[in-house]
Amino acid sequence: MAGGLLLTAAGCSSEPEGNSGATPTADPVDVVVTPDDGAAEVRPDLPVTVEVSGGTITEVEVERTDLDESAEPPEESDAVTGTLNEEGTEWVSDWTLPPGGDFTVRAVVEDQAGEATEVTSSFSTLEAVEGRRLELESNFPVSGDVVGVGMPIIVNFDLPVQNKAAVEAAMEVVSDKPAQGAWNWFGDRTAVFRTEEYWEPYQEVTVNMRLAGVQASEGVYGIENYQLNFEVGRSQISEIDNDTHRMVVTRDGEQIQDFPISNGDGSTRAYTTTTGVHLTMLKFESMVMDSATVGVPEGHPDYYRLDVDYAVQISSSGEFTHAAPWNTDLGVANRSHGCTNMSTEDARWFYENSYMGDPVIITGTDRELEVDNGWGYWQRSWDEWLSHSTLGEADRTDEPGSPGSPHGTA
Repeated sequence: MAGGLLLTAAGCSSEPEGNSGATPTADPVDVVVTPDDGAAEVRPDLPVTVEVSGGTITEVEVERTDLDESAEPPEESDAVTGTLNEEGTEWVSDWTLPPGGDFTVRAVVEDQAGEATEVTSSFSTLEAVEGRRLELESNFPVSGDVVGVGMPIIVNFDLPVQNKAAVEAAMEVVSDKPAQGAWNWFGDRTAVFRTEEYWEPYQEVTVNMRLAGVQASEGVYGIENYQLNFEVGRSQISEIDNDTHRMVVTRDGEQIQDFPISNGDGSTRAYTTTTGVHLTMLKFESMVMDSATVGVPEGHPDYYRLDVDYAVQISSSGEFTHAAPWNTDLGVANRSHGCTNMSTEDARWFYENSYMGDPVIITGTDRELEVDNGWGYWQRSWDEWLSHSTLGEADRTDEPGSPGSPHGTA
């Protein structure tokens, strides 16, 4: 620990009797900065702290000093921010530090008489070892996307994550309009953030993934911070009734379409459309649908290979809405292999008017959509979703920070 003992004089309005001419002094101020001044190979997931007794902290700045002066200035998300307690006696960094960096802490403290003194401390963080550096492999949505109100935030990592609570705590979700949400994990590499209710439409959402320095698994550290910015557009929700063979589309609370459709014929599980809350995923103006991709190989009596237009994916088990001009039973009967068949005109409208993350709610079949089939995350109730969060606490997206702490313990 780096510490300084600060002695300053204090004035008074009268002198104590029998001590004429003596000037009483303020109590000494003791400042302790952690990590130690001069420390090397400090774990980047440990917090930076400034503690003071006999005074108060008025300013703390943590600066990275090893970057090339000609390099681009650090992003705002890379700034080392911290929180000062109500008494003004302890400052703790909010986030972890990048591995392999040199840092200087500058703290300004005041004694009880208001005299200010500056204390500095410098240290360096441990390098992340090659092959043990956690990075972001992909994410949905991506910055600049306009999405539907059901859109989750999906983060895929390149290495397994064991310290899920620390990684959850390092990912801050901020939205213009109030909401609460939580992260769930699907395997050790995929984290998904979902709100309690659908997003309110027409707003901006920012995800600050402050992963640099987080210890994702023993000896595995994040090496970079990421920021994701996307927009939630209008609210469009489609409801498909397997019994009436209709799709009703509601936008911002008003019905705007009512399409005849034909779902899976139900002759097998594979040919049964799944019931539940689906989300629109990828879109294809034209594509080849081959049953071999869903377990029905060429040579099988049920094998098929079809060219389809205006396909919108709603699960990972082969379900799409798409044009099916060959299906003469639209609005009458279910004749498909599990997809939602539509006329070419209607399928084109749905293709052109769908955002990624629009809810598609299907009812009336005996096959339930699994939570990990595509983006079936709304299949979990909010209580169940929250119980699957490692932190077990909702994150308010209209407030800074996140539940829990990204820091490890010494």
